[in-house]
Amino acid sequence: MECPHPPGFHVEVRERYVAAVAEVTRLVRAVPEDGWTAPTPCRDWDVRTLVNHLAAQHLWVCQAVAGYTPEAIGRRFGGDVLGVNPVGVWAMAADTAVHALHQEGAPDLLVHLPYGVRDAGGYARELTAETVVHSWDLARALGENGRMPPGSAQYALEEFQGYHNLAGTGLFDPPLVSAPGADSQERLLALTGRDPNWSYDALR
Repeated sequence: MECPHPPGFHVEVRERYVAAVAEVTRLVRAVPEDGWTAPTPCRDWDVRTLVNHLAAQHLWVCQAVAGYTPEAIGRRFGGDVLGVNPVGVWAMAADTAVHALHQEGAPDLLVHLPYGVRDAGGYARELTAETVVHSWDLARALGENGRMPPGSAQYALEEFQGYHNLAGTGLFDPPLVSAPGADSQERLLALTGRDPNWSYDALR
């Protein structure tokens, strides 16, 4: 079955998704050898745990687009998926996910997810928004200023503002109050329970 979308929808979804995974790829390649155990803004997660979470999520994409159900996928991507080559596994996960969503008609396909059925384009928007936020987590863990690529914060904010109870998904902490005049990135971080001033150095 397919779920049709207006013209141009597919292009934007794919472009935003590709940009989001490319930013994570850049950051993963920048993790120093001793940086995998560094803390991140994700409570109780170090860098390796965060990248493992991202890799597992994106490994799901090609399986879901191919028509597999959560029951069929099972625990295939549970636990540690990074093994001894976290950079390579992330790159493979990103490449296969991008390829799956670039197949003809893929964004209109209905996919089976743990929480129900959704069109693959909507699934990609959801995953793009989460990837944008987690790329900020990773950037801050690596000591970067964490400025998101142009337009990505607004895109993710618009996606997540449509969720009734984002914290209820278990993926994010309860929202914080953003400062008056906050920009899209600051509002996105507040919505997903993040302190925009978080830094690894402040924890030392």
